[in-house]
Amino acid sequence: MPINDEITIVSGLPRSGTSLMRKMLEAGGIEPATDNIRGADLDNPKGYYEFEKVKTIAEDSSWLPETRGKAFKMVSILLRNLPPNQRFKLIFMRREMGEVLASQSKMLEHMGKASGPTNEQIATLFTNHLAEIETWVAQRPEIEVLYVSYNDLVQNPSAVVERIKTFLNRPLNVDAMIATVDISLYRNRGR
Repeated sequence: MPINDEITIVSGLPRSGTSLMRKMLEAGGIEPATDNIRGADLDNPKGYYEFEKVKTIAEDSSWLPETRGKAFKMVSILLRNLPPNQRFKLIFMRREMGEVLASQSKMLEHMGKASGPTNEQIATLFTNHLAEIETWVAQRPEIEVLYVSYNDLVQNPSAVVERIKTFLNRPLNVDAMIATVDISLYRNRGR
């Protein structure tokens, strides 16, 4: 498949490293599909890389062709709305659950929102959701997936970037991608 026909998506649970991956892909030379509506903040000082049209995919996917050759973020719960008539390269971010929960709690605290369900309840919901998504993706031949550990990425970015380059089969600026990883932003580490 020619590079221009690819629709590249970065997905994962909230706080799993999707914004970092989008930033890395941009540094590597893949144009982001983003509208910059949600700017950087304390929880994502390098920006969120969101694209509002993604939220409407259940009702309207006509915008997908304009993202060919680019990459966008999509929250994992929306993946089920991807139409079967397109081909996708999906980079799915994984992160240790304790770190996801700690990061989410801090973000909600910064936003002044109550944390809602307990971490145990959220962990169960997230774990079940991930299992369902992985099963669903495995049944979709139009979606090629690469699972990337955020924890591995921040500890050994060179190895992970090589996997990404092989998966996407595109010329990428590997050094720029590696330089994007800012270990100082790895603030919610597992114990």
